[in-house]
Amino acid sequence: MRACFGLSELGIGLRRNLTMTTAVVVTVANSLALFGSGLLIRAQAETMKSFWYDKVEVSVYLCGEGSTEPTCSGTPISQQERQQLNTDLVALPQVQKVFYESQAMAYKVFREQFKDSPDLVDNVTVDALPESFRVKLKDPTQFGVVASAFKDRPGVAEVQDQKALLQPFFNGLAKVERITVTIAIVQLLAALLLISNTIRAAAFSRRRETGIMRLVGASSFSIQLPFLLEGVLAGVVGAALASGALAAVKVFLVDGQLRPSLGDSIAFIGWGDVFATMPWLFLTGTVLAALASFVTLRRHLRV
Repeated sequence: MRACFGLSELGIGLRRNLTMTTAVVVTVANSLALFGSGLLIRAQAETMKSFWYDKVEVSVYLCGEGSTEPTCSGTPISQQERQQLNTDLVALPQVQKVFYESQAMAYKVFREQFKDSPDLVDNVTVDALPESFRVKLKDPTQFGVVASAFKDRPGVAEVQDQKALLQPFFNGLAKVERITVTIAIVQLLAALLLISNTIRAAAFSRRRETGIMRLVGASSFSIQLPFLLEGVLAGVVGAALASGALAAVKVFLVDGQLRPSLGDSIAFIGWGDVFATMPWLFLTGTVLAALASFVTLRRHLRV
């Protein structure tokens, strides 16, 4: 009986405040979509880290003819130094795999990578590319162990961490995520104010009905229930629209544009990440709407 009454009063309230309720729904949907976008950007960053860090290697470049590094002294690495370096690399507990790349192999890889730039390829000779050891680490964050152990070794020209080349990109993603979430928080605050104003206007327009309900002994919960339902409904509908927007981004942007263009060079978020984000949108929208409605009713609807 109480539920039927609450739903009936909810319908009346929506008809009387349709414009403001629509504005609340749109604002909540927009803010939750931004909030969800921030969560998906974080998921995308973690996906890309897992994908690329698994491929990251440490490159130990060896001295060649004419190398100017202090550890080279203008002379190439000796066979004995090369063998000892390989032995020491393999012995490190942080190292998973060591692969030797000769100058000829490096040149072959270079030609394949830049096959669309024939002028560049024609101007580079085999002798211009150094030989190296490609070191696969068990944990890519342990680069410092390899660098500190081998950077000053005779015969070693340079120790380069590929992870360092990717870090600025991930820093940029983190910055975009923070900006997106900050905008979402501002939008959510605006949505809270709109919900509060909508509930206050609804309570004012029905002050006669609530006064009669007080006189006949209706409980505080019975009087507040329709107004709470209005706020919660706005939050739920807004979360549903935001979830639809995130699904559309996955279908049309990620799967429809980015994945076909970039292929297997980048790992993208899956539907599991999108579905994992949606409950947070509904939870956030519902809780914030209910909280805003409750606080407003406590202040403006004395029962």
